[in-house]
Amino acid sequence: MKLNRQQLSRLGGAVALPAYSPDALRQGIVHIGVGGFHRAHQAAYTDALMNQGEALDWAICGVGLRAEDRAMRDALASQDYLYTLVELGDEANLPVRVIGAISDMLLAEESPQALIDKLADPAIRIVSLTITEGGYCIDDSTGEFLAELPVIAHDLRRPESPQSVFGFLCAALAKRRAAGIPAFTLMSCDNLPHNGDVTRKALLAFAHLADHELASWIDHHVSFPNAMVDRITPMTSAAHRQQLAEQHGVEDAWPVVCEPFVQWVVEDKFVSGRPAWEEVGVQFTDDVTPYEEMKIKLLNGSHLALTYLGFLKGYRFVHETLNDPLLRRYVRDFMDLDVTPQLAPVPGIDLSTYKNTLIERFSNQAIADQLERVCSDGSSKFPKFIVPTLNRLIEDGRPLERAALVVAAWALYLRGVDENGAHYRIADPRAAFCQSLVADDDQVRERLLGVEAIFGTAIPQSAAFVAAFELCYDSLRKLGVTRTLQTLLGD
Repeated sequence: MKLNRQQLSRLGGAVALPAYSPDALRQGIVHIGVGGFHRAHQAAYTDALMNQGEALDWAICGVGLRAEDRAMRDALASQDYLYTLVELGDEANLPVRVIGAISDMLLAEESPQALIDKLADPAIRIVSLTITEGGYCIDDSTGEFLAELPVIAHDLRRPESPQSVFGFLCAALAKRRAAGIPAFTLMSCDNLPHNGDVTRKALLAFAHLADHELASWIDHHVSFPNAMVDRITPMTSAAHRQQLAEQHGVEDAWPVVCEPFVQWVVEDKFVSGRPAWEEVGVQFTDDVTPYEEMKIKLLNGSHLALTYLGFLKGYRFVHETLNDPLLRRYVRDFMDLDVTPQLAPVPGIDLSTYKNTLIERFSNQAIADQLERVCSDGSSKFPKFIVPTLNRLIEDGRPLERAALVVAAWALYLRGVDENGAHYRIADPRAAFCQSLVADDDQVRERLLGVEAIFGTAIPQSAAFVAAFELCYDSLRKLGVTRTLQTLLGD
């Protein structure tokens, strides 16, 4: 049965339906970057609150800035912006629910002015973002805004017809300021350290280039809460769609599959109000730093620690990698010995239990999380998820071999061939550049580690780290993943 409003009442059984009428919703949030994670996380939390009869004036208008976002818009529009959220785990009878919190989706390429008008609408009090780690136009090595990017230069020349997220935000905020409309909260839901601070820095940098007075107004009136977001959400496959249709009779053009676990810790800094998300499990705090350090270094860092090794070994799913005893032991040692000593106490969290939960989540066979998804955008992920751990290990004089192996595995992965001779594509916007760094085995150390935008300055200047990297890279290349791990782990 095709999912849409007309057919909604005919669905039932194990599929939970919205307890509210979509007609009763009014938009209060614009979300830029509608993908699986947003729909499994922020939108799902908002829908849960709406099911309690609250937050009906906080419906979400989605936004796509890229041409490829049209596929998502068309899929959602074809079913009245309803979609199915399917939790997958090794236990039985996990929830399947239809989400109705998104009520529209605009594409920038169809009408830039319509998007500016929506962002300037007084009813919109929160603008949220999932634009990927690389979408903030910040140089990871210097922390500076990349003002020379062509899309930024375009928006500064033609502010009435922007293309970048910051061009649209500034155009809308300028319109709000001129009309005396209060500012909105700008909330990042991307996986990067201090995501609110990064968002603020990028927007203000762009605004100062465009209009100093506007930048000053933004600085005083827009809030940028930091947040830690967490839910493993693999790419939706044709098999997921077929399974949903066969088991539940729901024909959904783009359902979302995710793990049962979900977490959102956010600073309570909202200038124009917010939904009462705390009623459905969101944790509000004055300082998100210890939570995001825990999550980014343990979850995201450990994901990278296992994913490239697993891919080289020939695995293609995260749970397959964790089923390998050597890889499982290696990633737990990385968590316990390299990362945990760097973490400050996290209020309300037992780190040992948290790490056990991570291993369980990574081992979730039903979700079948793709290594390709975790491997993607390595050039943007390393500076945020691994380099801070490496820098601290170097600074503290700690052993470096386990952490160096993460970098060495990525270097070999970039060659595009696994240990079984299978070829694969490198999913990274800078794939060609990254692959050029490892084209010559004799120059990998200098060329790869020398990229300051990825590894900074301390790592290539550390003789101990360089030696550990060379040892690991040569071992992986000559002996393979298994024998390298056996040597490293003392087996």
